[in-house]
This record gives sequence, C-alpha cells and structure tokens, in this order.
Amino acid sequence: MVRITYIEPDGTVREIDAVPGQTVMEAAVDNNVEGIIAECGGACSCATCHVYVDPEWVERLPPPDAQEDGMLDCVIERRPTSRLSCQIEVREELDGLRVTVPEAQI
Repeated sequence: MVRITYIEPDGTVREIDAVPGQTVMEAAVDNNVEGIIAECGGACSCATCHVYVDPEWVERLPPPDAQEDGMLDCVIERRPTSRLSCQIEVREELDGLRVTVPEAQI
C-alpha cells in the first residue's frame, strides 16, 4: 500500500492507503475525500479532480501531458502545482504524497 495524504477544502487531513496501479483520484473517490468530484470518472475531460500537489512532490511526478495541461486551463484557480488527480498513477515511489483539494471545483 502507498500512503497518500489529502487535505480537504475545510482543512481536514486524511491519510489513505492507496493501491499501486490505481490513480490518486480513484483512491480519493473510494475513500470519500471531500471535494474530489470526478464527474468524468478519470477520462481527463472535466477537471473536477483538480488538486494542488505539495511542492516537494511536484518534481517527482511526470509532467502533465497536453490533454491534462489543456484541462488544467479550465480550473478556477490554477497554480504551478496544479494537477488532475486522475492522471497521477499510484506507484510505490509516491508513498507519502501530499495533495490539497481546492475549495472549489468546476
């Protein structure tokens, strides 16, 4: 299992054990993380799984591809650490990953 920390919009900190191979979004949805809406179910077509990756983890992730980058242009408050959690695959190397869920999803 890979431990991922989600900081929900109200500041609640949730530590969740995720399974390698699933996405950060799937782990959030499976565990009812507040604010991860995931309307498209992980198809990278809605941006309702937007998260801010903790700065110390940004460089450890592959960069967003063109499709994800385009969808991130649709989020309400894009930051340099913005990612779609449906595009982050859980891997053993991500044990300890921290993400913050924005206050508003589109």
